[in-house]
Amino acid sequence: MSSRSSLRSTARFSDRVENYVRYRPSYPTQVLSILEQETGLEVDSAIADIGSGTGISAELFLKNGNTVFGIEPNQPMRQAAEQQLARYTHSHKATFHSINGTAEATTLPNHCVDYIVCAQAFHWFNQAQAKQEFTRILRANGWLVLMWNTRRIESTPFLKDYEALLLRYGTDYQQIRHRNITTDELKLFFNSDIQIRTFDNQQHFDFEQLKGRLLSSSYTPKLGHPNFEPMLNELQKIFEQHQTNHKIHFEYDTELYFGRAS
Repeated sequence: MSSRSSLRSTARFSDRVENYVRYRPSYPTQVLSILEQETGLEVDSAIADIGSGTGISAELFLKNGNTVFGIEPNQPMRQAAEQQLARYTHSHKATFHSINGTAEATTLPNHCVDYIVCAQAFHWFNQAQAKQEFTRILRANGWLVLMWNTRRIESTPFLKDYEALLLRYGTDYQQIRHRNITTDELKLFFNSDIQIRTFDNQQHFDFEQLKGRLLSSSYTPKLGHPNFEPMLNELQKIFEQHQTNHKIHFEYDTELYFGRAS
């Protein structure tokens, strides 16, 4: 990724923060169980959450009792995380440290964390530079954890129609979705064999919530764009066609990749 495209990626969500906080999914607690069983995650393990955004993934580990260093270059998203996680800022345990940094330059000291977590963010990184930085900040035998909530696109008629809407109206949807990253590419980033686990995850939305979830995505047209109103009109039609008791179900696969990275 070039420096120019990297700069654009750090600013993509600046005007999406409110919807991102309210309507993006969290991660299932099975993630913690697997990491405890398979990697030895403990309460005193230190976590660097790279591309921590509004704090969704950080909170999963804070609730587990871990200290988390949230590395986020986007100021509005970083400030949202600080507000959402304020109760952890001055805690003696499970402390949240908000840091203005990037995957390629975290500003953290050498060998200071046990885990690097990248949730919904890895596809934005300059992988060569990030790998060098991760090696620098991880302690010996440290772990790298990558997570995505991947929206299912064909499991229900609603999700098929929602995918078609994104393909029709999304500004650069196909270019930036993380499905372009292959498992083989991920394997090259790790210094060991990687383990892969998948969990069910879902959200339930009324129409206003569904609209907020749509508008939390950086590739959807914004207010003032000629496709903004047509897109919302189409969303309303899809919702009315598929709703049950004024709700629709958003289904995800939570994909977890983990392995040694140092």
